[in-house]
Amino acid sequence: MMDRFVVEGGIPLTGRVTANGSKNATLPLMAAALLAEGTTIIEGVPDLQDVRTMAMVLRMLGADIKLADGVLTIDSTQAKSWEAPYELVRKMRASIYVLGPLVARRGRAKVSLPGGCALGPRPIDLHIKALEKLGCRITLDAGYVIAECERLKGARIAFDVGSVGATGNTLMAAVAAHGKTVIENAACEPEIVDLADMLNAMGAKISGQGTPVIEIEGPTELSPVRYRVIPDRVEAGTFLIGGAATNGDVTVDNCRPDHLAIVLDKLHDAGATIETGKNWARVAAPKRLKAVDVKTAVYPGFPTDLQAPWTTLMAVADGSSSITETIYPERFNHVPELARLGADLKMDLNTVRVKGVERLKGAAVMCSDIRAGAGMVIGTLTAQGRSDLLRIYHLDRGYEKLEQKMAGLGGRIERVSE
Repeated sequence: MMDRFVVEGGIPLTGRVTANGSKNATLPLMAAALLAEGTTIIEGVPDLQDVRTMAMVLRMLGADIKLADGVLTIDSTQAKSWEAPYELVRKMRASIYVLGPLVARRGRAKVSLPGGCALGPRPIDLHIKALEKLGCRITLDAGYVIAECERLKGARIAFDVGSVGATGNTLMAAVAAHGKTVIENAACEPEIVDLADMLNAMGAKISGQGTPVIEIEGPTELSPVRYRVIPDRVEAGTFLIGGAATNGDVTVDNCRPDHLAIVLDKLHDAGATIETGKNWARVAAPKRLKAVDVKTAVYPGFPTDLQAPWTTLMAVADGSSSITETIYPERFNHVPELARLGADLKMDLNTVRVKGVERLKGAAVMCSDIRAGAGMVIGTLTAQGRSDLLRIYHLDRGYEKLEQKMAGLGGRIERVSE
């Protein structure tokens, strides 16, 4: 059965909506639960396909997992296996997060090379080099990474590029390494800070998270904890940009404005009224926003995961703008779909040049990945008339009940099963 969204667009989104906990933070936190024997509880967890996929990976390793009402319970007592098979890891790249914890707790790991992404090849060589520096012997065999070590040793690890995945895996392995580990050019994303904070709550000694240099003193004995995941900045940003694109007035609760500083600044530059509190943000848009250029960058730069929603916003802004993608240069699958709605877009290598039109018009369009799909949801809500949005299973990987939340803001959007 293939679901689709049927959307009657052209209605401003207004009201309040609550963002879920962060998908991109939850997945490494789930892997980190393998580091402590016993039951770890993570609160605020979204019920998403990617979370279910990671749960299946952990169950394959022997963990017992339950998710109910946003509370994820992970009992790692019987997690004795050290192999994560291809049939699960291929579905989602984030499954590679189990590599570090398995090496730390079991001294060995056999994890399939990951798949599950429409953004082109993203090699895991940084993960492998980091584990080798910590004392692992790494071999690649039949599509699997096999890591073995008798004893992990602290090391200085300098990444060529700031990688969230490699930083997270290194953190989880280094808590079991003897001596000090220093990660240079570490990823600074809030999701890495959240992982380090949970590891510290479990008993680790990590400092510098949120900066390019992180230090880990090991080894430490970790214990299970109860921990609340940070809000999802990408989901919150999607609602805020959606409110702006439809000339609406949207307030997002369970939101960390400091995690969205550059997005809020860009919305302000475009002419929107911005208000923020400790855990909420509001955007109120005029009848026509102004065109504003954006270039994606690692945190705290403009997030690549909000590039597609921003492109949609610029498609109906007054004037011309350019959106340059520096993280995943090929991440423009939404561009031909927006053109079907009447957007005026031209591709130039890793930049899309946008000439704002007065309005978009409804059409049949599709999602090609999670974030491109979010851009298309906003596009169809903005467009006059009916749109049919296909392949929405991509959205279910990253957004819980997105159509219900958009409908709660006044959007005329419903899920139809064919």
